[in-house]
Amino acid sequence: MAPFMLTVSQDGTGNYRTVQEAIDAVPLGNTRRTVIRISPGTYRQPLYVPKTKNLITFAGLFPGDTVLTWNNTANKIDHHQGCKVIGNGTFGCGSTIVEGEDFIAENITFENSSPQGSGQAVAVRVTADRCAFYNCRFLGWQDTLYLHYGKLYMKDCYIEGSVDFIFGNSTALLEHCHIHCKSAGFITAQSRKSPHEKTGFVFLRCVITGNRGSSYAYLGRPWGPYGRVVFAYTYMDQCIKQVFWTGFCSFEKGEMG
Repeated sequence: MAPFMLTVSQDGTGNYRTVQEAIDAVPLGNTRRTVIRISPGTYRQPLYVPKTKNLITFAGLFPGDTVLTWNNTANKIDHHQGCKVIGNGTFGCGSTIVEGEDFIAENITFENSSPQGSGQAVAVRVTADRCAFYNCRFLGWQDTLYLHYGKLYMKDCYIEGSVDFIFGNSTALLEHCHIHCKSAGFITAQSRKSPHEKTGFVFLRCVITGNRGSSYAYLGRPWGPYGRVVFAYTYMDQCIKQVFWTGFCSFEKGEMG
């Protein structure tokens, strides 16, 4: 079955002017892939893909031209009327929140525009199974990318931040991704809570860069007693501390190349 197409453009030439309007138009319990084509522009609005709306794709032309951004933080209640989720805390502060399964995004920038020092400020939270991101950017400082739950694949993505900026308890493979450490902190905070859980993060053939400083960032620290992260065949520049990890966990450093 061919996918159903919706278009979003701020100038009124698409089906909708905002991305949330297009999400709201997807039928409840849909069983057909729905592609939301987002025209170039900066869309300032929190976005929510609910559990009742699966099989949604966000498609842009180039990630630098299509930016989905908002500035909520964990300690600020967001009363913006365009979003279905109004709340605070790390779980509720994502600029984009994905709870619908089989979600895909390609050529999109996801941003939390809160400034450095604002505390937890999530660009994307994913609480859904079988999701994928291709050639996307994730911009923020602390807690940029919340991989909360589900199996997830990311390829050719750029992720930046400072403290715990890739975190959660998903089963996630990040392949050919660029990880950028903007200041002192920790790249990962994986939250596996039991040795029986099969969750964890794998970084495969990735690149880690910094801001020309040396030894100021850790590969990660545990957010649960059995946090599990593997870096395999990944280049790490001088920003990574030689001790690599802090805290007690089952983190592993794979072969660098």
